Amino acid sequence: MTARSSQIVLVLAAFLGGVVIFLGVFFYATGQFGGGPGPSAIGGPFQLTDQNGKPLTDQDMKGKPYLVFFGYTHCPDICPTTLFELSEILHAMGKDADRINALFISVDPDRDTPAVIKDYLSSFDPHLRGATGTHQQIAAVEKAYRVYSKKVPAKNGDYSMDHSAVVYLMDKQGRFVAPFNLKRKPAEAAEALRKYL
Repeated sequence: MTARSSQIVLVLAAFLGGVVIFLGVFFYATGQFGGGPGPSAIGGPFQLTDQNGKPLTDQDMKGKPYLVFFGYTHCPDICPTTLFELSEILHAMGKDADRINALFISVDPDRDTPAVIKDYLSSFDPHLRGATGTHQQIAAVEKAYRVYSKKVPAKNGDYSMDHSAVVYLMDKQGRFVAPFNLKRKPAEAAEALRKYL
């Protein structure tokens, strides 16, 4: 085998290895090992408190498809932008927005009390619900949704939160469907959501 042939074989092997790893991660994340669809590895039971101080569980979300986004109220850019885009989509849905749930879960329970979240969400579509909880409750729901978050100290004693920025689409039974793409016209995104009503 020539040196060039060896290089081609190595590049091809590396490519195929990457494909295998990608497919393995994809099937693991969507719970599809074993030759057929299985329960999703994303999502699951949670117990939180909504923006009105009332208990909120995964059971309360079922019966309607729902979108879930993790963030925090002190977020300078990604969170308000994402919530604005979600608000635009809900507005574009018209009356159908009543047939879907949208949930903002805080990754910053120290600062994001129900009252703080309620005030924060007042700037967005009224269909958006907010939730917070104890450190243990937030850690559990982050684990269920495979969310990353980490406190990042600032020089002035303050801090920010580094976190995942995925919007999860869940079906009426609370099963993960796919990450929901916000980078399209609100009317197009609204039409995509209507398929799950």
